[in-house]
Amino acid sequence: LDSKDKNSAEAEGSKERGLVHVWQAGSFPLTPERLPGWGGKTVLQAALGAKHGVLLTEDGEVYSFGTLPWRSEPTEIYPSSPILENALLGHRVVAVATGSFHNGAVTESGVAYMWGQNSAGQCAVANQQYVPEPNPISISDSETSPLLAVRILQLACGEEHTLALSISREIWAWGTGCQLGLITTTFPVTKPQKVEHLAGRVVLQVACGAAHSLALVQCLPSQDLKPVPERCNQCSQLLITMTDKEDHVIISDSHCCPLGVTLSDSAESHASTAVSPSAETLDSQGEVFENALAEAEPKVGSVQTTSGNAISSQQNTPGTTEISARNVPSYSDTQAVNAYLQKLTDHSTREDSENEEKPRPSQVSPLVEEAVPNLHSPPTTSSSALNSLVVSCASAVGVRVAATYEAGALSLKKVMNFYSAAPCEAGAQSGSGSTGPEGLKDSREEQVKQESMQGKKSSSLVDVREDESEGGSRRLSLPGLLSQVSPRLLRKAARVKTRTVVLTPTYSGEADALLPSLRTEVWTWGKGKEGQLGHGDPSLQPTFTFECCLVYSWGSNTFGQLGHSDFPTTVPRLAKVSSDNGVWSIAAGQDYSLFLVDTEDFQPELYYSGRQDATEGDSLVENPSSTKAPVLLSCSKLGYISRVTAGTDSYVALMDKNIMGYIASLHELATTERRFYSKLSEIKSQILRPLLSLENLGSVSTVQLLQEVASRFSKLCYLIGQHGASLSSFLQGLKEARSLVILKHASLFLDSYTEYCTSITNFLVMGGFQLLAKPAIDFLNKNQELLQNLSEVNDENTQLMEILNTLFFLPIRRLHNYAKVLLKLATCFEVASPEYQKLQDSSSCYESLALHLVRKRKEAEYTLGFWKTFPGKMTDSLRKPERRLLCESSNRALSLQHAGRFSVNWFILFNDALVHAQFSTHHVFPLATLWVEPLSEEAGSVNGLKITTPEEQFTLVSSTPQEKTKWLRAISQAVDQALRGTSDFPACGGGSSVQRQEPPISRSAKYTFYKDPRLKDATYDGRWLSGKPHGRGVLKWPDGKMYSGMFRNGLEDGYGEYKIPNKALNKEDHYVGHWKEGKMCGQGVYSYASGEVFEGCFQDNMRHGHGLLRSGKLTSSSPSMFIGQWVTDKKAGYGVFDDITRGEKYMGMWQDDVCQGNGVVVTQFGLYYEGNFHLNKMMGSGVLLSEDDTIYEGEFSDDWTLSGKGTLTMPNGDYLEGYFSGEWGSGIKITGTYYKPSLYESDKDRPKVLRKLGNLAVAADEKWRAVFDECWHQLGCESPGHGEVWKAWDNIAVALTTSRRQHKDSPEIMSRSQTQTLESLEYIPQHVGAFSVEKYDNIKRYLIKACDTPLHPLGRLVETLVAVYRMTYVGVGANRRLLQEAVKEIKSYLKRIFQLVRFLFPELPEEGSTIPLSAPLPTERKSFCTGKSDSRSDSPEPGYVVTSSGLILPVLLPRLYPPLFMLYALDNDREEDIYWECVLRLNKQPDLALLGFLGVQRKFWPATLSILGESKKVVPTTKDACFASAVECLQQISTTFTPSDKLKVIQQTFEEISQNVLASLQEDFLWSMDDLFPVFLYVVLRARIRNLGSEVHLIEDLMDPYLQHGEQGIMFTTLKVSILLLNNF
Repeated sequence: LDSKDKNSAEAEGSKERGLVHVWQAGSFPLTPERLPGWGGKTVLQAALGAKHGVLLTEDGEVYSFGTLPWRSEPTEIYPSSPILENALLGHRVVAVATGSFHNGAVTESGVAYMWGQNSAGQCAVANQQYVPEPNPISISDSETSPLLAVRILQLACGEEHTLALSISREIWAWGTGCQLGLITTTFPVTKPQKVEHLAGRVVLQVACGAAHSLALVQCLPSQDLKPVPERCNQCSQLLITMTDKEDHVIISDSHCCPLGVTLSDSAESHASTAVSPSAETLDSQGEVFENALAEAEPKVGSVQTTSGNAISSQQNTPGTTEISARNVPSYSDTQAVNAYLQKLTDHSTREDSENEEKPRPSQVSPLVEEAVPNLHSPPTTSSSALNSLVVSCASAVGVRVAATYEAGALSLKKVMNFYSAAPCEAGAQSGSGSTGPEGLKDSREEQVKQESMQGKKSSSLVDVREDESEGGSRRLSLPGLLSQVSPRLLRKAARVKTRTVVLTPTYSGEADALLPSLRTEVWTWGKGKEGQLGHGDPSLQPTFTFECCLVYSWGSNTFGQLGHSDFPTTVPRLAKVSSDNGVWSIAAGQDYSLFLVDTEDFQPELYYSGRQDATEGDSLVENPSSTKAPVLLSCSKLGYISRVTAGTDSYVALMDKNIMGYIASLHELATTERRFYSKLSEIKSQILRPLLSLENLGSVSTVQLLQEVASRFSKLCYLIGQHGASLSSFLQGLKEARSLVILKHASLFLDSYTEYCTSITNFLVMGGFQLLAKPAIDFLNKNQELLQNLSEVNDENTQLMEILNTLFFLPIRRLHNYAKVLLKLATCFEVASPEYQKLQDSSSCYESLALHLVRKRKEAEYTLGFWKTFPGKMTDSLRKPERRLLCESSNRALSLQHAGRFSVNWFILFNDALVHAQFSTHHVFPLATLWVEPLSEEAGSVNGLKITTPEEQFTLVSSTPQEKTKWLRAISQAVDQALRGTSDFPACGGGSSVQRQEPPISRSAKYTFYKDPRLKDATYDGRWLSGKPHGRGVLKWPDGKMYSGMFRNGLEDGYGEYKIPNKALNKEDHYVGHWKEGKMCGQGVYSYASGEVFEGCFQDNMRHGHGLLRSGKLTSSSPSMFIGQWVTDKKAGYGVFDDITRGEKYMGMWQDDVCQGNGVVVTQFGLYYEGNFHLNKMMGSGVLLSEDDTIYEGEFSDDWTLSGKGTLTMPNGDYLEGYFSGEWGSGIKITGTYYKPSLYESDKDRPKVLRKLGNLAVAADEKWRAVFDECWHQLGCESPGHGEVWKAWDNIAVALTTSRRQHKDSPEIMSRSQTQTLESLEYIPQHVGAFSVEKYDNIKRYLIKACDTPLHPLGRLVETLVAVYRMTYVGVGANRRLLQEAVKEIKSYLKRIFQLVRFLFPELPEEGSTIPLSAPLPTERKSFCTGKSDSRSDSPEPGYVVTSSGLILPVLLPRLYPPLFMLYALDNDREEDIYWECVLRLNKQPDLALLGFLGVQRKFWPATLSILGESKKVVPTTKDACFASAVECLQQISTTFTPSDKLKVIQQTFEEISQNVLASLQEDFLWSMDDLFPVFLYVVLRARIRNLGSEVHLIEDLMDPYLQHGEQGIMFTTLKVSILLLNNF
């Protein structure tokens, strides 16, 4: 155990802890005995039965003492000293329990062990009289699948039954009797069963009497409510009326609509939080299962019970909440009450009968002593008033309903009235709850009731007073302001509604998770002949006041063991303990009770109440008497009592010796915390609540501020209550300093105190209690004595307001006490120990906060004083609750530079703004956007301070250098504080936060412009630098415009998003992209409200550079699309316009938004025009081709309109020359000559015109100039090739880094591989020395990576080129006439990209140069044709000749392949048909026949074939088997992109043929073309490749020229010849 750590001083006292002292019941005047034979182990818990007991030591061992008849060894039945339970060794036990004759223990792992007498199955073992050794009990939940073992937290044992509380807060029971709470008549129950009545509720603790059981249950959480209608929907009268009655308001909800409409329940769907209790009648002795509600808290607020009586200790207060029955009036006229009850019952029964939808309870069983015999009905939830009333004893009513108002007056009778008509809590118990619509119920009543439950849980018990005069009327008395809808505010409908405050916070945040809950109820069930269940007698329902630190007791009172002599004892009553201090722990025996009470010196005192055995000298020896009142036991010399336990004949106290003051300090902390809570509760109930309920308190804002104070006060009060309760349980445990809540969760306390201080100082600044109107002053004057007592002010002359201030700043003093006690505790440890350090730190932390809060109070008082002297008009606009004055220049110490002679300038520095006040005007400069700097003497102003705000700059001149320093420091600190935010209390821990010398120049803040014409009324929220927006921010204009992105020096600069609403179209223009100096500049996407979208470059807010404009609706098939160059918002230069609606595509030059210059148009009907354009029309010379190859070459005057001289050539070669006029396709007038050329002329003529195609189109190098220029600009070059290489690399690195930063926010855009690519690209390739193949390969690799990411300038270029290429040649652009243009365009790309690459890598040789080999490559294979060894292997195939296509085509062509190949296929369509028909025809032949047909020499015919490893003979029918590997190889030509890859495939095919032949000939030989060609032709036929002709043309057009004469060139020629031959077969 840590507490046995030898290094800590605590260890010295560990032997002096948990000392066991035993008294015999009835002989209390005697001093206690030490337990015979007990050694020095520290006892954590003791449990007593009828004649035995069990001890739990701090190391988890269990010892038994007393009479143990179940032990197997005779010597152990009456042991002389406690016996160790060996069966439990090795299992660390954390809790023990004893019944009259049996025992239980719970281990750390949650396993329960039982032993002892088992005659009634109380040890959960079947058919066994005794269980001699601790025996593990298996408890498994049958509702879970698979069955899970239930972990146990706590056990409680009665005479014949045992209850276990599981870790999931459910109760399990076994044994015999109705006290198990199980729905069964078969006893004993030896298999633990779940108590279903409390299923779904959080049970905090269980306790057992001899034959009854108690459970401490957490109250149900509140439900959210719908807003309440104020008036009747039908007659518009108020649904609720009110009358004042002393300090509370009577709400009458008996509105009856004259129109006869039944009011529907406005909150019908909400289950009420009040549990409508259910009664279970088990047998004629009146044994019931019922809930008596009482507030207590878990683990600590304990429920102690034995056979005779029950005591509930509630430690939600510091000190126990004991059971009270002060001013208990009983009914003056019992008959009147009965008549009233009868009336209620009739009323609710009538309701039931009239409300069809409401499920009728299965039975209404009035709970009186003569209950129906042997009636085993399930629990019923009846809404009968009588039943509700009978079964919910006053505590239930008080705590559940009125607890919401802690000390609010709430008539019990009226509460019953509530209950009678309330829908039951669905599922609160297993009975049938009804939550359906309630027929005749007043919706208001239900609503008020639900409000009273909602969201507010009591932190102290409740004042429930009976007011008989109101008994007959159906109304409800509630304290004024505390319902959700404040009656005081409802009355004046015209007044502004303020948010009301609830004085009992539902503090469900962090504190509830860490500290015990204060919102609890007690449920009791079992045999209750002596009134042990506390449910009371129906004819005598008492009422009582609940107070702090009280004990309530009920049950048998034969010997005065209840601590009071009030009857009846069937309901909880206050035990009268003679001390004024609170009780914080209790124990109940059969005929006596024990009370552990706080004292002034913090050493707990033990009081005894109950049976008193006569002493020997007395004559009445046989009749034991009873104590008249609880008696103090003298045990102060023995030590500090931490725990008391009661058995039948004896009771035990566990004592701690006060070594080094450690134990005393802990008790001091706990006692003072409990007392402090009592004090706070009293202030709340005596001052705050009555104050808030007064009429016409003042302005709405004042009331709101007071409510804020009240709310924070309540929250603090609740936290202190919880802490007091947790300390009580802490004292009963190991008492390790490090587990103190104020140490472990200091922030919880610091925050609560700081929040409270903030709200009370805000209230003070606004005028405090002086603001409250007359009613408040009257109330306070009446209660002056009370105020003086509470605030501990003794001076008679002190003013009322000062007393109040003292009172409400009282909580702050508590922080000093925390610091003091923690310091005391620290001194009990060695200085080097971590405990000492932690306690020391926390102590200084609480102390520094206390001092800080005192400083805050002074600031508030200083500010209040200032407002009193400040001119009234300005006060109204400037005075704010959270605003504090720091300094002001009324002493003329600060003036404005260059101010007029008669001007008055007054500067006031607040904690959030600098105010410049003049005669009647003032201007507020928020501190978050204020920069201050001292002016140097050179600047001409000796004592000047330069103030910069977003729209103004001015200089303040101070009278002296000291003043200058003072103001500079004050303003700097205030700005710094404003930027840090409100949480300025000192940091907890070692040092307090270091004050910065000056606030940061760069900061985040929000500001609304008022002057700047461009930004007037716009609000900016983001980063600033010296008075200007700089960094990321959002700028919003009042008309809806918004910019979000980067700023530089006050202007939009960098990447940003801009939205401009278009009111006419009810949509918005939207731009996302780059900005420069406040204007759109660089890449961006602009979506217009009209539906057009432009993606591309901008400059000075205009489209400039390359861009794509989609027009029309935003669908995938927008009506038109333009991609090309823009100059100052207009199309200019080369561009492609796709008019989808007309089915035309224009590719050519533009100027001023119109087609101007050379261009090409293709249509979806196959027409092709190239030529001149003027103002969007075909005008001038041009060439027109139709689908059937008719060609017109000549003059045009308009679109498709011939006009002037020209030549028309027919598909067969005939042509017309002359003058033409008319529109193509609708009749043309011709004046001219018709020629029928001779055959030999035709061969020369026909190709002539087709050869001319492209002459009038835009030259390939002129296309997409803007795209390449942009790339050069990105690299920092003014024009292509002119610039610094190092600068270009810098620009690339910057582009990559900024792009990465932009994409960091949205990681989904970039995959992991892309991120890695980017990282590798940021490294610049270095090349030193001669250029080699390796360097060439490095460049190639770099290019592949660069082109893979659009964030790299080269990658962006390639991406754009691919986009424009596809735009041009897809769709209508897929026209066979465009093939040559498409090929030229690719070649132009290669040339221009190669220029870029050579600029970046200057050492790269020119096009066509050869790179010298660094080392000769090993001989890998023989040359195919010559047999000589060939050193140039397939690695980089372009040899080592540097070519643009070898370097760039592998990157570019795969992306452009689909549109390009489509053009080839269209162009070769006719040839392809002939070729394919021939392939299909010849492929019908078997292999040998085809080989023979093609003239392959017989020696090359394969004789056998290896198929799947088997050798098979070739027979005449064999098909598709010969040369199969070569066929497969050739088929791969369709899967490659670049010509060089395709040539490799052809080369490999030849090699495969050669391998096959070599294998069959078994000898070396050389091919001649005559031998080889037929074999190759066979392979081509068998490969059956579609569009092989197109593949060949593509290779021919794009292959490197130097390859034509090499080996691959010859092989390629062979393939070409093969296709030519097949086309002519």
